[in-house]
Amino acid sequence: MLADKNRVNVAILDMNNNQANQGLRCIKEIIETFHEEVDFEIFDVRHKNELPDTTYDIYISSGGPGSPLEDGLWRKPYLELMQNLWNQNKESENKKAVFFICYSFQVICDYFKLGEIKRRKSTSFGILKVHKTKSGQKDTLLEGLNDPFYAVDSRDWQLIQPRLKVFKEHGASILSLEKIRTHIELERAIMAVRFSDEFVGTQFHPEADPVSMEIHFALPENKKVIVTNFGEEKYNQMMHRMDDPNKLMMTYSIILPKFIRTAISNIKQPILS
Repeated sequence: MLADKNRVNVAILDMNNNQANQGLRCIKEIIETFHEEVDFEIFDVRHKNELPDTTYDIYISSGGPGSPLEDGLWRKPYLELMQNLWNQNKESENKKAVFFICYSFQVICDYFKLGEIKRRKSTSFGILKVHKTKSGQKDTLLEGLNDPFYAVDSRDWQLIQPRLKVFKEHGASILSLEKIRTHIELERAIMAVRFSDEFVGTQFHPEADPVSMEIHFALPENKKVIVTNFGEEKYNQMMHRMDDPNKLMMTYSIILPKFIRTAISNIKQPILS
């Protein structure tokens, strides 16, 4: 007999620790484009210690402020959830798709011991180039993006010095690296990792919507913050890149939507029961 699942359940893991942000809204808006097939629920992980169980089909874990090495009350149960999902994917046909963004990406990379999580010498901020690796050029998640492509980068921490032996043991692969900086003798951060067929993450923000971001940063109070912290040139560069359909809009329209669409397709494949 054929069984088919009609609705897909998504758990959004809010890692923003009760701080105002644009990312969570963007994640919700992307998921809402699949409203005919998907239901979602938000869990405030770091502020309220809320976590879903393992019955959801898709998990999207957001970015957030602060140190990814923080030993909060949420950390142990959060990592236990991820380990349980990982184990289920190894042992069961009922696969769970998980996407990690920025802060969450750093937390899970630290947990899997894939490399060093270190504070940057200065904040990386803006709409910046991201380069595909050989693995990234073949990965369906980045298919359709230019090389390099552009993404919103906003972080004080980074994953560097990959432990390639551990990557191999996990079956993980590096999909992209940060922009090439010929004038600085610093190691390039790892910007995206495929942990498994179902687990994937980015150190940049693929959910960033250029239309709403442009409106947000055009407000005088928000412009002042950017100019004060990063300078007029950085602000103008960022606003210019938001308007380019081959830059941020392309990343926004491909990565997370493709992840969700692929997960839905895999979940809804008729199975023998």
